[in-house]
Order: sequence, then structure tokens, then C-alpha cells
Amino acid sequence: MPANIGLTLTDLPTGTGTVLVAGDGGLIGSYAAQAYHDLGWEVHGVSRRELEHSPWTHHSIDLLDPEAATAGLAELKNVTHLVFGAYIEKPTDAELIETNDALLRNTLDALHAAGAPLKHVTFYQGGKAYGHHLGFFNTPAKESDPRLIAPHFYYTQEDLVRELSEERGFSFTALRPEGVTGYATGNPMNLLLVIGVYAAISKELGLPMRFPGTRAAYEVLYQTTDAELLARATIWAGATEAAADQVFNITNGDQFRWSQLWPRFAQHFGMDYAAPQQMSLSEAMPTRAAVWEELVEKYDLVATDFNTLVAWPVGDFLFHHEADNITSTIKARQAGFADALDTESRLPELFDDLIAKKILPPTLRAGA
Repeated sequence: MPANIGLTLTDLPTGTGTVLVAGDGGLIGSYAAQAYHDLGWEVHGVSRRELEHSPWTHHSIDLLDPEAATAGLAELKNVTHLVFGAYIEKPTDAELIETNDALLRNTLDALHAAGAPLKHVTFYQGGKAYGHHLGFFNTPAKESDPRLIAPHFYYTQEDLVRELSEERGFSFTALRPEGVTGYATGNPMNLLLVIGVYAAISKELGLPMRFPGTRAAYEVLYQTTDAELLARATIWAGATEAAADQVFNITNGDQFRWSQLWPRFAQHFGMDYAAPQQMSLSEAMPTRAAVWEELVEKYDLVATDFNTLVAWPVGDFLFHHEADNITSTIKARQAGFADALDTESRLPELFDDLIAKKILPPTLRAGA
């Protein structure tokens, strides 16, 4: 992990146990698993795909199959904590609910069948709980805000956990991050890669660093959540009485406008800066796949199929969202989690870390 520039650290509770991280190959799950591992916990991870070289014990299991989940997790009789970061994208709300509820229920039922002494479950939601995906929503959003009338898997998963926690005697915490930043191999749902790959290709073509969204989106307030900070919040939630059966917004604790950061990105990458120009990254960037492939070969970067490297729709959505996206983190601070980050300093550090790992090319260093 990169150094913690500007990170205010909460003293995490001591003690160890056995944790299962569902979705340990994803951005959120991989950081949570690593954080627990670093603290000396016995860590098991589960996802459908195989993971290479993970320092924790990984199990490749299809959690959508209840029989496979029960059989695959039968040996995990000592799990005291579940971190549930598994997720499968689907095109409709109904399919999202059916699929992701099944992932969660099958995991909980499998641990119950194994006789695991489960004490706590941490799972993740996000800004869609407040209507971020619909455009404008009341800001700063608070955990006490009412649900939307439209069904969503955040709500149904929360209801499921509440029901089973009362029945089986474990506590839970739901964490609501926004725009999680970090890196996990094979995970294209990553704002860092959207910006970094876009910048690398632009620089290689001799083009300036230009915000590819609307002028309105350039000026609204936004926030992000560092994946390492979220992992610390996960550990805190699983060991703190004040977090039991609660929902918390978790962000870096500051807000910014893209108009403040985009010139900073240009400076950090050693690029010229130009005024915003609205475009569709989903349409434009695939036409430049050959440029990226040349960069990969020239600088011996980690080889990833360009079609699965970056989820360009993530950038299109965020860079065309024309309403403030701010959630209050007061509840978490009052409960005892006070970690905070200066996003303006942190993001360049994370880009440098991706360069060091040969995910992004060295051409993104200033002066290169």
C-alpha cells in the first residue's frame, strides 16, 4: 500500500479472530482482507475466480450456488466475522436484487450450516441508497434519511441481514462509501484507472489533460473514499460496540470539485491543461486501444485486455453527474471512527503507486 499522506488514524481495537471476506478479489474486499491479514487475523477469502499469490487463504466458490457455498465453506467452523463485499452487476433492479440477495443469503446460510460462531457482519452500500444514480438528492445525505420508494438491493440486503442477525445472534454494520479509490487486479470498476488510462493515452497522443464531462459536472461538489481508509473502517466496525447494528457513511471526509483537481492532475502528469470538452468515454476510448497496447509493450506494463481494463461507463456517469454528491460522516465520527484524508494529495500518490506497479506507464511522471 502507498504511504498515508494526510491520513488521520483512528486507534483500531486490538484482538484477533477468524474473518471471511466474500469478494476478496474485488477492490473493497481485497483491501479489507489485506488489512485484517496485516493485523494478524486468520483470513479466508472467497470469490468465483482464482486469486494468485494472496497472503490469505482463498477459496474459489460460486456463492450463487447454495449447495456449492455450503460445501465450500463447511470447513470454516471458526469464522467470527464476515466481511461481505461480493457483487454481481445486472441490468435491472429486479435482477440485482435477486442475484445479490442470493449471494449474501447463501454465504450466511453456509456459515450457519458450518456451525461458525459468527459475531459480526460488515457489508457495503453507497450513494444509491440516497438516490445518487437518479441525479439530484438531498445533501449532505444522512443515514437517517428515508429510503426511496423504488426497490434496491441495498435495502433488501439490509433487511435480510437485520432479520438473520436477530434470529442467529450476530451484530452487523453497513458502510456507505462513495467513489472508492484504490487498485485490485482484474477489477475495471475503478475511478483511478478511468483517469489514469485516459491521461496516459492523451499524453501519448500529444493531447492536453481535458475533463471529458459537462461544465456543470465540472463544478459540482464530489467526494471519494480511499480503499485503505474503508478497510480500516471495516475493522473498526467489526470490533466496536458503538458500530453494532448501525449504518455509517464513510468517505475521506473532504469534498472537492473536478475543476480544482483536473489542473492538478495535468501538473502531476506533466501535461498541458485544457478546458472541459464533453464526450463519451465509452465511445471514444475503445478507438484508442492500439495506443494503450503500444504503451503496454513499450514499458512492459501488466498485460490486461483493454476491453476489460477500464469500465468507461463509470467515468461517463461521474463526469456527467450535475448535482452535488455529499454525505455526512458526522455519525461515524461521533461513534469513534475519525480517519480522514486530503483527497487532493492522496489521488496523485495513488497514481504514482500504479506507475510503480506497472499498471500505468512511466510517461505519466512529470517531465517524462
